[in-house]
Amino acid sequence: MDFRDSPEEAAFRDKLRNWLGENAAAFKASGDEYWTGQGEWHQALYRAGFFGTSWPKAYGGQELPPVYDVIVDEEIAKAGAPARPGLGYLVVGLSHHGDEELRQRFLPGMINGTERWCQGFSEPGAGSDLASLSTRAAKVDGGWLVNGHKIWTSLADQAQFGALLARTDPDAKKHRGIGYFLVDMTSPGVEVSPIQQASGRFEFNEVFLIDVFVPDDMLVGEPDDGWSLAVSTMAVERTAIGNYVTIDRADALRRMAEITGPEQDAALRALGGVEAYGTAIKAMVLRETLRLVEGQGPGPTSSIAKYAMVTLLRRAWTATLGLTGRIAMLEKSEPAVIQPYFDAPAELIGGGTPEIQLTVIASMVLGLPRN
Repeated sequence: MDFRDSPEEAAFRDKLRNWLGENAAAFKASGDEYWTGQGEWHQALYRAGFFGTSWPKAYGGQELPPVYDVIVDEEIAKAGAPARPGLGYLVVGLSHHGDEELRQRFLPGMINGTERWCQGFSEPGAGSDLASLSTRAAKVDGGWLVNGHKIWTSLADQAQFGALLARTDPDAKKHRGIGYFLVDMTSPGVEVSPIQQASGRFEFNEVFLIDVFVPDDMLVGEPDDGWSLAVSTMAVERTAIGNYVTIDRADALRRMAEITGPEQDAALRALGGVEAYGTAIKAMVLRETLRLVEGQGPGPTSSIAKYAMVTLLRRAWTATLGLTGRIAMLEKSEPAVIQPYFDAPAELIGGGTPEIQLTVIASMVLGLPRN
């Protein structure tokens, strides 16, 4: 198979590369500055023609083959620019399961970045075991009253809308009786509390829902369709997380390997292992990307890539900390060590813990019994 760009793809890549060279430096690629500036970055990408490339024209996309999304991610990573905002799971969920009125109402703002969204899935007692969620949605005249508590909700403090799961039938089986709702985050009863991480960043939030009224037309699908919608959107999110392997996770190791000293050989060996493992993940993600280019939906590879990414991160961070020793204790060490390490928990559990991914792989890929 020929993996080289077609003439059209090459022209698109050159245009993107030139645009990034002129514009990317104005946006931060990490830290709180990345999250607060993500909306502006999203809109800048869209206006330049580099966001929503594969999504339908009817809602503001360009309807190009999915390979153009790959080109965007590759060039952004090479330029050290902020990652492309990951809204695919919301767009796909609404495209596949929402009615046309909901698609026309919300997809254009999602795609062009004028409306910010968050996802309210995880709860204090239902993170890895999402089907155990306790947030309730009680039917009332014209809609639903939602009460509950969500946690680790990225961008909730900036979002105008959120997609959340709530139990519509408390007597139904665990994976049934769950609804998928679109919630106006300015509604009375919605309270957002930012969470400060060990790194000092405020990427995540707690969301408290107290008698929040959600109109009937903001329910996606049927009142008990929420679990199937969640599974399909999470598969898209995990595929995106697996694609993050293009982001340089071994920068500190690479820079240490360039410094002459007693740790250089160990740094080179550790770097070689991380690079080899990262290359293997890239090959796997490429195979999944080819499936998407052919029009197939996300498969079990999304969970495999997510778990492999966690393993890569652990190897890189463990090796870096082991080699830097006391320099890692400095707040502004060179190369930076502590800041990425403090961000590790968020990267490891985002999109589902490693244990959950192993369970999915065992059941979906290997066909192993659950009991």
